[in-house]
Amino acid sequence: MNEKETVILEDVITGLMKITNSAGTIDKVKLEAWLSNEQKILGKREKKLNFRAATIEKLADVVNIEQADEEGKFEEWFSYKYEMKKDEELFLKELIKENKFYLNSYNEQTLTVKFIGLVLYKVKFRDKRVKDWYEYGISCKLNGWTLSGFPDFFVATGRDEPKRPYFFLQEYKREVKSSGHPKYQVLAAMLAAMTLNKTKTIKGGYIIGRFWNFVILNKLENTLPNKKNDVRYEYFVSKGFDCLDYEDLKKIYSYLQAVKFLYCK
Repeated sequence: MNEKETVILEDVITGLMKITNSAGTIDKVKLEAWLSNEQKILGKREKKLNFRAATIEKLADVVNIEQADEEGKFEEWFSYKYEMKKDEELFLKELIKENKFYLNSYNEQTLTVKFIGLVLYKVKFRDKRVKDWYEYGISCKLNGWTLSGFPDFFVATGRDEPKRPYFFLQEYKREVKSSGHPKYQVLAAMLAAMTLNKTKTIKGGYIIGRFWNFVILNKLENTLPNKKNDVRYEYFVSKGFDCLDYEDLKKIYSYLQAVKFLYCK
């Protein structure tokens, strides 16, 4: 139990003691009044969601969000023609050669250092406007919730601290654990970024072992009358790309370059 939960429990116990008489019984009228007051206090308590705790159910508590399937949604992104240099081709081939027998057994730190970090470094997400950020905190207020966390990797403007995020990669892990799926964790970070940026679309991705998936999140405005919540979000997930397959790794590398040239503006 954390410090905040302990304080809340102590408050409950104190409240119950105040409405308990000397005979050890609880006055019904006082109990109802106390419960009513506690409900009001609970309603005012800030609702929080950490990115790493995100599930689709928790995200649905914050916003109206659903996955969509639209053929061609990634066409603009994935059709970007990046002219790969010879040294980049050799780099990708060597990366596969050095890791193909071991990558599936890597822990998260090894996977980051031995593979993912090298790919991101080679892409060079850095110029006068944007650069790469690793586990820097971001947060926002959205529909009465505070969304916050430390994304594994994102591209954003800023000098000493991130300002305007453009792209996220989440969860360098070997497999999906019971603690949460990286798809929803990156979506939580993307929701926060869209809110901070006041934009209607953002891109990201997540990595599970050897497979990379890319994500597009859009904010939509409903036109249906009498809808209390007229803002909807939909997200799209690409197929998985196998980073130990040379043709797939070239695509991953080109799609990351496309993010840099097309969307970090």
